[in-house]
Amino acid sequence: MRRLSPLWWLLPGLMLLVVSLAVAVTIGPAGLSLGDVYSTLRAHLGLGEPTLSPLRDGIVWQLRTPRALLAAVCGAGLAVCGAVLQSLLRNPLADPFVLGVSSGASTGAVLVVVLGFGGGLVSVSAGAFGGAVVSFALVLVLSSVLGGTTDRTVLAGVAAMQLFSALTSFVVLTAADPETTRGVLFWLLGSLAAASWPEVAVCSAVLVVALVVCFGHARTLDVLAFGRETAAALGVAMGRTRLVLLCVTALLTAALVSAVGAVGFVGLVLPHAMRALTGPGHARLLPATALSGAIFLVWIDTLARTVLDPQEVPVGVATSIVGVPAFLLILYRQARASLRAKA
Repeated sequence: MRRLSPLWWLLPGLMLLVVSLAVAVTIGPAGLSLGDVYSTLRAHLGLGEPTLSPLRDGIVWQLRTPRALLAAVCGAGLAVCGAVLQSLLRNPLADPFVLGVSSGASTGAVLVVVLGFGGGLVSVSAGAFGGAVVSFALVLVLSSVLGGTTDRTVLAGVAAMQLFSALTSFVVLTAADPETTRGVLFWLLGSLAAASWPEVAVCSAVLVVALVVCFGHARTLDVLAFGRETAAALGVAMGRTRLVLLCVTALLTAALVSAVGAVGFVGLVLPHAMRALTGPGHARLLPATALSGAIFLVWIDTLARTVLDPQEVPVGVATSIVGVPAFLLILYRQARASLRAKA
């Protein structure tokens, strides 16, 4: 397959993302137009006078715009984490949750909501972030004890994931009332309903830092495709590179999961799809994956909040419904390509 040049997809991809964000804000029971969105954004940026009623202005500025932006940030971040982890661990099934970060975040959130951990001074997002960091630290310790190889890191992540999932289930089943249980389970399935501007700012800042670090290691990730021995022979500091990238992806995942809960399959499916379009080179793959992840999650969240209106489908459920068939299709095409190559 002929690989796409960055000039052919980068600018159109950015334009498609902007259009997706604008259109997503208009979709919903309030019946807003693109002109309404534009005038509201101009007013809040100090470039014009407000033209909408306070209610409709609040829907655009306080509800839908931060939600759409947070969806884009989370989609981009999770997709990039998946692309980096699949190359770093040399495992096509690796995604941001393979390190147990999501399960640790879930446990931290449940401890705050159900047990009142922190005495009211710790928010759900802060609890989730703390749990994610603790989980990742446990994975690093287990991986180091087991030998520090990529396979052992994956196994340590699976062990941590199972441990924190069990702890979460135990706390919910033994200490939560039915109403609290329902709210916790909805958060665990992923939800952007509580998106706010502070969360957008924090997640965006973490995403920018992570993108800079990951893009700076693009050539190193290319070399890692040939194996640890080859990378070491070419002068790659394997231990330092591995630790830096694992920490960056884990902290980015922790920040995103603490804001929106567990959203699966974004980091698993989209890197594979983008490799088919751009090739394995990470200088192209990483920005393409970030754009596709942002656009994907914006539209998936729009579908999740409108398809059963007024009831909302957790966005993690929607990504799984769409992601499973897409992933099976990708595996099928890769298997056919492998068979043709051997023939």
